[in-house]
Amino acid sequence: MKMWKQFDNNEIYLLILLTFVFVVLFLVLRKKIFKPHITLLSLVWGFTVGILIEFTIGGGLLDFYRVNDSNSYEVTDVVYFLLFSPFGYFFFYFYHRFKINKKKVIFYVFAWAIVGVGAHWLFTQLGIINLQKGFRIAYSFPIFLVIQTLTAILYEQIKYRENIFQSPMGD
Repeated sequence: MKMWKQFDNNEIYLLILLTFVFVVLFLVLRKKIFKPHITLLSLVWGFTVGILIEFTIGGGLLDFYRVNDSNSYEVTDVVYFLLFSPFGYFFFYFYHRFKINKKKVIFYVFAWAIVGVGAHWLFTQLGIINLQKGFRIAYSFPIFLVIQTLTAILYEQIKYRENIFQSPMGD
């Protein structure tokens, strides 16, 4: 892993986005809705799923886009990967806050898939992601649908199996 090819706008944008996302995360975490191990699980889930996809379709097996300046991994790619983590928590948090049920889950998953495609588009506009081999942002939509569906299933399974909430108002 290299330091970076050159430190320019995409690295600066990554640091700004990372700071923003984690400030929002810490503000939301102050409410302590979920038990600590559920919070940790949601953060690890977001990070793990994000990296799995990145190493599969991104700079990995299929190599449909590169992150930052080169196809080899740089230190700032880790910063990019850290951006995924809070979104696992945000998915859980808003699932709870919006009281998503069986009737609403399709719309919720669809909305999060749109958020994912929007983030993907933003990253291409900022030069953080560079598409290659004919890959288009629209191709990401079904991938995000699968990921968000799996995340909803995970949330429902955890909620079904144990009391995941920190406070009595959580249920």
